[in-house]
Amino acid sequence: MTVQDTQAPGATGVILSEPAASKVKTLLEQEGRDDLRLRIAVQPGGCSGLRYQLFFDERFLDGDQTFEFSGTEVIVDRMSIPYLSGATIDFVDTIEKQGFTIDNPNAGGSCACGDSFH
Repeated sequence: MTVQDTQAPGATGVILSEPAASKVKTLLEQEGRDDLRLRIAVQPGGCSGLRYQLFFDERFLDGDQTFEFSGTEVIVDRMSIPYLSGATIDFVDTIEKQGFTIDNPNAGGSCACGDSFH
């Protein structure tokens, strides 16, 4: 049995900005599948000890928490939620940088490349 909670955005979950939700919708449309949602996870690794993973997933795992932003579903597993609580995922598209960014109030610091945190 899969346990999942659907929550409104807030301090106890992740926040997906409007530009990020729009980009995820565009990417999902390009995939051509309606059973995928964005999974955000924290895994050991990187030069600071932990790194973020963002990927499309069709699975629901025990303890997953589900959040919805403008019709875009975001899933966070139970081991990652304490690290991501209150984090804001944004998408930037400028001449200097393009991609998803994570502003995480739980991160004590990050590496110079920005791919990992502690």
